[in-house]
Amino acid sequence: MDRKKMMRRGWKFAPLIVIAIMTVVGVVVMSLWNWLMPALFALKPLTFWQAIGLLILSRLLLGGFRGRPGGRMGWRRRMWERWEQMTPEEREQFRAGMRGRCGGFEPPEAEPTPTA
Repeated sequence: MDRKKMMRRGWKFAPLIVIAIMTVVGVVVMSLWNWLMPALFALKPLTFWQAIGLLILSRLLLGGFRGRPGGRMGWRRRMWERWEQMTPEEREQFRAGMRGRCGGFEPPEAEPTPTA
């Protein structure tokens, strides 16, 4: 069997594999919810389709469906590369800007209390 035929056959089974994975994950989410949530928080049990909907909603709100280049820690590597290219003056300017935005980590100064 040549390579093209094998690829075509593989693409025919791809939707079945995706459906099987979604079914297994949906059953796991439904089972965990129905095992924990009614006992802990007195919530109603979920149906299978509600579990699939909850799974899709959580992926949309928290993670998206695309992979991220560089993985989860890619931002840290990129930030470190930018930091390494900065001059000492640029670094201090960056620190000052972050202190202005984030409020810094120094304890707040005591304000004088008005006397009567």
